Amino acid sequence: WLDRGTVWWLTVMGRLKPGTSIAQANARLQVLSPGLFQATLPTNYPKINVPDYLKFQLTSVAAGSGVSMLRDQYADPLTLLLITAGLVLLIACANLANLMLARATAREHEIAVRMAIGASRGGLIRQLMAESLLLAAGGAALGMFLSGALSQFLVAMLGTKDNPLSLDLAPDRMVLAFTLAAATLTCLLFGLIPAWRATRVGAADAVRAKGRGLAGNRERFGLRQVLVVSQVALSLVLLVGAMLFAGSLRKLMSVDAGFHQNAILVAEVDYRRLPIPRERRLAFNQELLDRLRALPGVDGAGEVDILPLSGGSTTNQVWLEDGDREKGMASSFNWIGEGYLKTMGIPLLSGRDFNRHDAVGSPLVAIVNQTFANKMGLGNPIGKRFRRDATPSLPETVMEIVGLVPDTKYADLREGPRPIVFLSIDQDGDVSPDAQFVIRASAPLADITSRVRSAVLTTSPRITTDFRSFADIIAEGVMRERLMAALSSFFGILAMLIAALGLYGVMSYLVARRTNEIGVRVALGAGRADILSLILRQSAALLVIGLSVGSLLAMLAARYVSSLLFGLKPNDAGTFALAIMLLAVITQAASYVPARRAARLEPMAALREE
Repeated sequence: WLDRGTVWWLTVMGRLKPGTSIAQANARLQVLSPGLFQATLPTNYPKINVPDYLKFQLTSVAAGSGVSMLRDQYADPLTLLLITAGLVLLIACANLANLMLARATAREHEIAVRMAIGASRGGLIRQLMAESLLLAAGGAALGMFLSGALSQFLVAMLGTKDNPLSLDLAPDRMVLAFTLAAATLTCLLFGLIPAWRATRVGAADAVRAKGRGLAGNRERFGLRQVLVVSQVALSLVLLVGAMLFAGSLRKLMSVDAGFHQNAILVAEVDYRRLPIPRERRLAFNQELLDRLRALPGVDGAGEVDILPLSGGSTTNQVWLEDGDREKGMASSFNWIGEGYLKTMGIPLLSGRDFNRHDAVGSPLVAIVNQTFANKMGLGNPIGKRFRRDATPSLPETVMEIVGLVPDTKYADLREGPRPIVFLSIDQDGDVSPDAQFVIRASAPLADITSRVRSAVLTTSPRITTDFRSFADIIAEGVMRERLMAALSSFFGILAMLIAALGLYGVMSYLVARRTNEIGVRVALGAGRADILSLILRQSAALLVIGLSVGSLLAMLAARYVSSLLFGLKPNDAGTFALAIMLLAVITQAASYVPARRAARLEPMAALREE
């Protein structure tokens, strides 16, 4: 690696001098970088990339959280999930405020009687606050308990077999402080306000009215309506987000990669402990591959250097043999062996596959994809020749195109068509003492894994092997999308249910408050359908306002997450329509229960409520 000018592998850790800030260190590095990179330019660095090398800037970052590629990949999604969790917390708090207001309203007569016989307002507020504190403390304790288990689950989703993640999730001071602050704030906001309102009504009015027609009832009900509208609006935002992420994952998983994805086993073989000379490694790989192809249940096998959709890539500049280098283009490269294309189900559109005659010392050949041929203006590319720019290990080379294949995905499912050049792995003189085989199987992968392991051990017990399912590798590549789809769906459904519960509570309160009025209406001839329609119209009015506000908020929020979407526009009409319809159906179903109860009231029973 020290001899390869384009391989980066060193992380430097340092300690700042006393009194020096990171900003000061970065200012110093900015001054030093141009001269430093000019002095360290590798002699074998590709000439076309030299300007980019000289533009590099050294920077210093805080090392307290370590060095991890996961941070770059998941910083935005996890920030978004944190915001989502905060919105769910707001919805739950609004629902709690509704419940506490309803509870305080129901106890107004009791509180008025207590005040009439000598209880002080301060003492009653302290009693109600103590009850609220018990609820807040219980919720905080349960939340701390659940957070431990759910956090472990989240970390397990982030880590993979090849890149496991280890985090210390023991509650620290910040977590405990946040929990304490949330519990205290919840207690104060949603315990103190209802307690203050409940004790504000005069004792004589409360005893005389026995809870009906109290001062402030209209104001209190208006506040509850505002809280329900807020819940519906925020729930729609989360539901739209959940559907956008779920739709993105569905579209991503349905992308045609151009090759088989299932029933493919990836075997990584390492035989560096065997005394095999460099010139014998190609032959050893071929012998091992022939042995694997002969196994029962194996339909095909081939060697590949860069596994597609694994994130790996190699790019180099190419141009026609007699063309202008300045009119060349960057192309992605991969090295494959005979049988790889057939194993992966990649058809040849014209020309031939690599064979055993394409060996070290023979004329260099290549297989290109359709995008390569189109961008180079080749038409039928078979027999055409192109140049590949020099690399740190190879000089500029000329290659003849012997095959044409359709476009396939290279490093990522999200990418668009890119020019790809396949080179014969048997023509690579720098053969490392390991190999990566793809094996297509008609038998279960577990059985094929066992047979391949036995075949390798029979060759030599000193060879180490590692097996992975190609489908699992692809699933790991869309881990971010799976995480966002799963957790946003959970939060969206939870928010929708909380909003439905809030609307149910408000409509139940409305029915209880208007029991006498409903009895009078029925006694004067109103039918059950009329009463049902009366209640549902009021819930529908709240729902329409909430959905209108939520739609505007969802459009703004969708623009923020547009970079995380695939195959969907942030303002996708189908997604918005489905989210609105689903939320409307669920919340109206919740309103139907108290409305149906109101429609079944007997007039005499309702009038006795007076």
